[in-house]
Amino acid sequence: MLTALNDQTKTTVVGAAPEGAGDPVSASRAVRDMFTSIAPRYDLLNHLLSFNIDRLWWWKTARSFASTLKRRDATVLDLCCGTGDMTSALLRQSGNSGAKILGVDFSHAMLQRANEKSAGKPLLWAEADALRLPFADEQVDLITAAFGFRNLADYDAGLREMVRLLRPGGECGILDFGEPLGLVGKFYRIYFKHVLPAVGTVISGVKGPYLYLPASVERFPAPEEMLQRMRRAGFREASWTPYTFGIAGLYRGRK
Repeated sequence: MLTALNDQTKTTVVGAAPEGAGDPVSASRAVRDMFTSIAPRYDLLNHLLSFNIDRLWWWKTARSFASTLKRRDATVLDLCCGTGDMTSALLRQSGNSGAKILGVDFSHAMLQRANEKSAGKPLLWAEADALRLPFADEQVDLITAAFGFRNLADYDAGLREMVRLLRPGGECGILDFGEPLGLVGKFYRIYFKHVLPAVGTVISGVKGPYLYLPASVERFPAPEEMLQRMRRAGFREASWTPYTFGIAGLYRGRK
């Protein structure tokens, strides 16, 4: 695991800032509207545009928390769960241990899709904002967020909410995109900024979300800054593990 990455610096930001959003409230509303608009083709585009590597990333993330997931008494939240792929990966890793696994998202359309995909599985779903979760303090053993934390209107508030919910010793796992360096990074940026938005727009029929995606990754804090934010929020341990040349990576924190 790494705790430092590169020498690139970014301006400190509060959170996601979709085009036209002037404050956290309007940013949150814009993000929800974007994901609602692409819900019908969200899974297809995720797999297609990532060349199915996203499945590997979910598996690796779930495997990282196997010891918690295999506990019968564990309570697990998957925040910003979308259509539930990370949530399902957590269930598979649990080996049907009896751990309580709950997927949370603020897009009703995404949750509808998640519920349809998980029919017959022991998964629970809740429609809620990750910045204002309707759960009591210190009741959760593990919180994950796969490719959704980056879309929060306030990153620090999101981290503090995680800390609030986690029991002492509980962990979080934030899986999200990064910006690889070197030759890989050059090719990645061409694909991510030009090819991906064009293909995503054609298949989804919606332009905004796939222009927002590369901009949101570029805006997201660099790993070292993100780790500092995690520690300030109350995580006594924080680390980052890159996946696939740093195209994605797992932030891991322990309360």
